[in-house]
Amino acid sequence: MRYTVKLGERTIGDGQPTYIVGEIGINHNGDLEVAKSLMLAAKNAGIDAVKFQKRTPEICVPLAQQSQMRDTPWGYITYLDYRYKVEFNEEEYTEIDRYAKELGLDWFASSWDVPSLEFMEKFNPPTHKIPSALLTDKELLRAHHATGKPIILSTGMSTMEQIREAVDILGEENLVLCHTTSSYPCPPEELNLRMIQTLRDNFNCPIGYSGHEVGLVPTVVASAMGACLVERHITLDRAMWGSDQSASVEPQGIATLVKYIRVTEKALGDGIKKVYDSEQSSLKKLRRISQ
Repeated sequence: MRYTVKLGERTIGDGQPTYIVGEIGINHNGDLEVAKSLMLAAKNAGIDAVKFQKRTPEICVPLAQQSQMRDTPWGYITYLDYRYKVEFNEEEYTEIDRYAKELGLDWFASSWDVPSLEFMEKFNPPTHKIPSALLTDKELLRAHHATGKPIILSTGMSTMEQIREAVDILGEENLVLCHTTSSYPCPPEELNLRMIQTLRDNFNCPIGYSGHEVGLVPTVVASAMGACLVERHITLDRAMWGSDQSASVEPQGIATLVKYIRVTEKALGDGIKKVYDSEQSSLKKLRRISQ
């Protein structure tokens, strides 16, 4: 059986082109112009959508960590203050929404708490993303389900039992499940790409892949193994300040990744053996038939 989900104007799932997401996340470091440069790079590379992260810092940062001091581009400040520095406000997201429409680029966000989800709903995104860390936050899962929008759920740091419990809340009808391993960057031996097929065997919904590895090959392989959606962190420069930059892909790499995935889609074919017109000259010259 083929499973598909509608994200805005796009149909995602088996038999459809891979939906490629560039996760900007917080790699913009709170700078709207950096975010817009990343959106333009994504569009130029042929990426289908970009994703941000939205948090309410006082909810998402544990109390014990809020007063911890940290070296940042804004000086030696508390972790809570740092989290505020990398959050965009409504005016900035309004500009992101406008610019995405100008580019013809889908955009959405991972909402880390219910107020952030309610905030993102103002922009009517085609989907919402639930990050791996919150797969067990049942209140947040129920809030996402209540929006009626398609949901993308990442499964890092989770057992199959925990995944099943989350899917029971969200339902399979409007869900894309993403295999991922939540280490940054992820070593190849922990990518476990065969989990894509395991998820396909166990759940009646499209399966995607969110990669945190260094390099492009595993993400291309994931698409060949049946991941209908792939997501990679993107950055202008992997040497930029920030915890996710080193596991991200720079603009030239983004374009290469899209090219490789599109070539792979063509190369997979339909599995039906046939003799192609391009083989006819070789057939005439080289074919030997004997009894």
